[in-house]
Amino acid sequence: MNEIMIKNTAQLLVEKKPWIVLTGAGISTESGIPDFRSPRTGLWEKLDPMEILSVRTLQEDPHTFYRIGLSVLLRFRDAEPNDAHRVLARWEHEGLVEGIITQNIDDLHRQAGSQKVLEIHGHLRTFLCLRCGSDTPTEEVAEKVKSQIPPVCKCGGVLRPRVILFGDMLPPVFQQAEELSHQHPLLVIGSSLQVSPANYLPSQAPTIGIINREPTPFDEKAAFVIHGGAVEILTALNTAFKELGRKQ
Repeated sequence: MNEIMIKNTAQLLVEKKPWIVLTGAGISTESGIPDFRSPRTGLWEKLDPMEILSVRTLQEDPHTFYRIGLSVLLRFRDAEPNDAHRVLARWEHEGLVEGIITQNIDDLHRQAGSQKVLEIHGHLRTFLCLRCGSDTPTEEVAEKVKSQIPPVCKCGGVLRPRVILFGDMLPPVFQQAEELSHQHPLLVIGSSLQVSPANYLPSQAPTIGIINREPTPFDEKAAFVIHGGAVEILTALNTAFKELGRKQ
């Protein structure tokens, strides 16, 4: 890792703070949650997630949705935050980060201590009743699915996950994400920036920085690009911030 690049990036982050952070699957792979879009994971080699995790499948083929799609998602609900999640929570507390926009549904940012988290793809903490609008804890629904598909609320309404499925409308929180992206520099971590609507946000930000293992379509427009894992890079940047603090 280039130490000079890390120091210069840390200085830039301080000069332009506070930042909004956009995170994708790449920040959670080091918590054991594979990116289903990666052909190397094998997670969806024989299945199409855009088909399985869609509104159409939920409505027309609930057995496939709950037996296959949901079972894969729930497999990772016991994952724990890694050091990258914890560093971002610390930066929010210290005023370097204004908030986090995440494409992930794993809840790891909140578990790590981040307070302002905009989950533009929803979450798996609870399920929504399509009749009465109440929420049911995911653990309770997971038990229901073992003997009842589709799972239903006490009122008899069907329960669906609080995630944004393929075919769903954009959630209201995305408008907040757009507003924040207009107002603050945007730090992208672990996102390919190839998935809509999240890939729209960098074009709205006054400044962008990118931390990702692979190149993205926005690399040429970024103030800085660091290729590598989120844990390693954020840990190094956090160390550089401490050095800056001691010198000031």
